[in-house]
Amino acid sequence: MKRLQIELLDLLELVLLPGLAAVLPWRWCFRIFQRLARLQWLYREPCEAALLQARSRNWAGADEAHWLWVRRLVTLVDHADHYLGLKRRDAWMDKHLQVQGAWPTHESGILLLTFHWGAGYWGLRHAAAHGLQPHALVASLESQAYQGRMVMSWYARSRNAHVARTLKSPTIDVARHLKQVIRALQNNHSLLGVMDVPAEEGQASMSIDLLGMQARVPRGLLRLAVEQQVPVVVYITGLDTSSGQRFLRIKPLGVHTTVEELASVVFDELESIIADDAPAWHFWGIADRFFR
Repeated sequence: MKRLQIELLDLLELVLLPGLAAVLPWRWCFRIFQRLARLQWLYREPCEAALLQARSRNWAGADEAHWLWVRRLVTLVDHADHYLGLKRRDAWMDKHLQVQGAWPTHESGILLLTFHWGAGYWGLRHAAAHGLQPHALVASLESQAYQGRMVMSWYARSRNAHVARTLKSPTIDVARHLKQVIRALQNNHSLLGVMDVPAEEGQASMSIDLLGMQARVPRGLLRLAVEQQVPVVVYITGLDTSSGQRFLRIKPLGVHTTVEELASVVFDELESIIADDAPAWHFWGIADRFFR
């Protein structure tokens, strides 16, 4: 019975509720999402774990109920963008996405970096609309988190396939196909990586300062960017929780000569957006693996 309950909850949280975005006008849908985000059972386990970690690090603020509302809303919209992106043309993006900055026009490969913050689909959709076709680096779907979770596994595979179609480039499972990452950079192909992941045991990592704390992050992708002298661009895609409008900020960082220097400027961007909207960071729930 517990397995059935988990699958039904996954169906509701990952498919049925976010899928409303595919069939309703966005203005109406977002108003519904704002009300759904007040339901305490929605995404209860991950949201309560996130709040616990944020509170222990003094990042939950004075109004924890509002913190949780924002967290649930951003999570719901992030899932909804999968279905919204399948149904909407670029004209929808032009209307609902406010853009600051511009993508570079290098003929050679570039490294696009972003974070698990906000709702990221429309950032990569905008990059694709402007001629960029990076290989997105994705996490393995063979991890323990997906074992015995039929709906969640289907959703993750569907989302990865959607990213590949949007970017017109196959994704790369970075844990299983590191040589493909190296070869792509050597062949002047572009890559898209999400940087704020905790370093695993035995993985080449480095210490960074973030939010006044020490964190450990993988250094491999940054090292490759420095060694191959690849131009780096950081972008973030956020959500206005009052209106449903999206915003995209694009910041070219250029070529760097040391991993430490590159890491510093990249994670300064993460610190800035967490300080601006803390509950929009999706990885609070595993902060104990991130901060050491």
